[in-house]
Order: sequence, then C-alpha cells, then structure tokens
Amino acid sequence: MGIRPWVVVEPADRRGLRRITIHGKTVGTAWSLRELRKVLRSLGYPDDMDLDDRSRVHWRGGDSSVWPDDRGWRRRVVITLMLVGLVGSLGLHAVIGWADALGALTFAQRLVGVLFLLAGAVQGIALPAVVDHWGRRQVRLSGALVLLGVLMALATTTLLLFLWLQEREFIATVLIFLALWIWSLWALHTLIREKVWRGIPHPRKFAAGVTVTALLTAISLGYSILYQPIAAPRHFVLKSEFGTPQTDADSPYIHIPLKLYAKNTGGIPVYIVVDDYAVYGRSAEFSESGEGMMEWKVGKEDGWAPEAEAFESKVKDEIISSGQFQGPGSTLDSGEEFKMEKVITLPKHTQYETLDAVLQFVVLRQDRGKIDDEFSYERLSWIESEGRYYCDDCGEHVIHHGRVRYNDNLINVTRKPRYVAAFWSPEEGMDSFVSSFNFKNEKISESIYEIYTELDEDEMDREAERYGLAWVSVNSEVSVKGLLRQAQP
Repeated sequence: MGIRPWVVVEPADRRGLRRITIHGKTVGTAWSLRELRKVLRSLGYPDDMDLDDRSRVHWRGGDSSVWPDDRGWRRRVVITLMLVGLVGSLGLHAVIGWADALGALTFAQRLVGVLFLLAGAVQGIALPAVVDHWGRRQVRLSGALVLLGVLMALATTTLLLFLWLQEREFIATVLIFLALWIWSLWALHTLIREKVWRGIPHPRKFAAGVTVTALLTAISLGYSILYQPIAAPRHFVLKSEFGTPQTDADSPYIHIPLKLYAKNTGGIPVYIVVDDYAVYGRSAEFSESGEGMMEWKVGKEDGWAPEAEAFESKVKDEIISSGQFQGPGSTLDSGEEFKMEKVITLPKHTQYETLDAVLQFVVLRQDRGKIDDEFSYERLSWIESEGRYYCDDCGEHVIHHGRVRYNDNLINVTRKPRYVAAFWSPEEGMDSFVSSFNFKNEKISESIYEIYTELDEDEMDREAERYGLAWVSVNSEVSVKGLLRQAQP
C-alpha cells in the first residue's frame, strides 16, 4: 500500500473550481494557482513549496497548469444579474408591503402587507446566498434560498402584471414589473438548469412550504380586495329637525332653531368628502283648476325630484340658509356622531308656505381608500393667487382636491394616480367625483359642470364604486303657518 500524498488537488468541476484535500479531508477550494498557494499558506505550508513535487502534491484531472477558471467573467455576470434582480424585487416587496402593513384599515390587508415584507426579508437573505452558490458553495442551502427568492419575484410580478392588465393604463412602473418578470423567468431557467433542488435536504417539504405560502397569500389577497369591502355594510342615521320658533313683539323676525344630526351606525369608518345643509322656502300660487300638475316637468328640468300638486302653480323654492356640516376631509368613525344647531331667521310676514331642511354629504369608505391630507385645505375658485384653482367664469366655489389611494397598495402601484375633487357653494350646493383627472397647475376657464364633459363618465362611475363614494341625505319639511302658531315670545 503506497504512501498517500499530503495534498490532493481534485479535478475542476463545471465551474472551474478545484477542491483541495489533505488525507481525505477537504481543506479548501481554488480557482487558480494563486488561490491554491493562499489555502496552503493558511495551513502552514511554505510560500516557495514546489507544487509540482509529486511526493507532496497529487494532481487529479490535470496538473498545476490546468485551471479552467470556469470562464470567470460569465460567473460574475450571473452573480451581478441575480443580485440586481433580487434587490429590485426586494425593493418592490418593501414598497408594497410597508404601506399596507402599517396603514391598512383591515386585518386582512395588514396581513397581506406583512406577507410581502416577509417575502422581501427572504429575498434579502437570498442575496449572500447568490454569492455563495456561484462561489465556493459553503452553505448547502444557498441554491434553495436563491430559488425561493426567485419564485417569490416571479409570483409577485405575475400578480402585478395581471392587475395592471385589468386597467391597461400606461404607467412607468409597469416597465419595472415587466423587467423583473423577464428577469425572474431567466433566473428560474438558470437555477433549473443547475438543478439546485439537489442541495435541498427535504425537497418535498420545501415544495409544500412554497405552495402553502402561495395559497395563504392568495387567500388573504382575495379576502382583502373582494370579500371585506362587500361584507362590511355602510349605514347612517341622519336627522334634520326644526325646533320651537322664538319671537319678540318688538321684532319683525321669527327665529327657528334647526337641529342637524349624523351618526355612523355601520361597521366601516368613512371620510366626509363634502357636505351641505340647506333650508329652502317654498312659495306657490293657488290653482283652482288643478293645472299645477302640468308643471312638474319644469322642476325636473331644473334638477329637482319630480313632484307635483294639483292646486299649486308656479312653485318656487328659494335657499334661505346654506352651509357645511362637518367639512370636507373630516372623518366619521363607526359609532361616531356629529351634531349641529343653527337658527334660521324669517320675517313674520313671510310668503313661504313651507320650509324644507336638507342635510346631505358624500362619503368615501376608509376600508377602500385613503385621502391625502392635502384634500383638507380649501381653495377659493375666485382668487387667482391660489393658482391651480383659479376660475375665470365658473362661479364662486370652495374647492377641495387631493390624491386618493386605494387601501391595498397592490392596486396603487398598478394604476395611474386617482384624485378626489369636491365643490361647494351656497347657491349651487355640492358635488364630488373621483377620477384620474388632475387639474393641478391648470387654469379652469369654464363652469364646474362643464368640467364633467372632459371626464370619462364610465371611469367616474367605476371609481365611485371602487372607492365606495356615495351620497347620503335626509330632509324635513314643515308648514310655516304651523311654526308661526308655535312661536313663543
């Protein structure tokens, strides 16, 4: 039996890396002769050791001149591309997950955000695994970690592209999604070709874990986007009531208290996008012939609900008092209530037959959207110094405008920005819409209602449904003569 050499240099593997063993035990690996000397030096061998001395070094698969170097440039290119792709995917997961994990309203949406952050953390762990797997492979699971990170990138980018295809709006970020999707396909092909699963101790358990994680993510996402907004009802209690009038013998006026009340009795908090209360005085002429029924079309053309009375003709409604309730940008949480009391002043000899108090507001569900703080700041349409809200010939309105974000960040990153706009004036009441139209830094030179002609009506309806934008109102009508009889000195 011959004496075994002290040092054995094994044949180069497919990457050009040669394993170094001493007495059957692996002591290192080397890409080149210089690296071999470095390994031996660390073990106490002299720097001038003759590596061609067969009594001390045994070469297998080629002597000291055979160093394939594995085409080192190609290996470094693969490492670089893998790192760039994983860093990009990590950043994408962090951007999507951070906002949802910290700011989402529902538990399911927060859970989705946490899952995205965990996926980003796994990809962060996969970064050093890339260097190890295409390096000396000192960690057995490095290839599996890279495979897991790539599969997460492929799943996320596929989902993002699917969501983008639902709207097909051109946004710059779709180029990032597409680039990362193509990268993940290339990376997966590279890992499959290298059969990295051979380094996984329990490949079936690994596959089962990936499958379960994907299913949990899909279920959480579906619950967050589809089920939760539908399951949580929206319900309010509104009241507008006239109180007992007050008068004085020396005063030609009568003072009528008005109580306004709103309570969110539903399960979801809402934003008050715009609100309004108004008191209308109605006057009419007596029509003995009953021809008043023929005048209902006029009211309908003016925007009123169709109604008519046979013995009332030339019905006219005038605004006596108008104002805002809570104000745009405020919130009404589940179970929260808001009250307001006003005093309406009328002359004792008023010609109005009835008074009608209307309380109305537009709400946006907080489980579907989040309005930026900018929306709370009012702009006055008639003041040119306020720039983007200046209007030459559109009447006098208080305007609120700001970005609204969907409560699931997956939707935000796959669509154009959406904006919510609200208009209010004492003469024309209120209006609101959500769309991709942003009149920032633009000069409005037409009426507020003509702006709607520039908007896509289908888009406004779709966005109103998506964000839960809805009108809520109540009205209370009383006889003026009845109020006068109740008047107390």
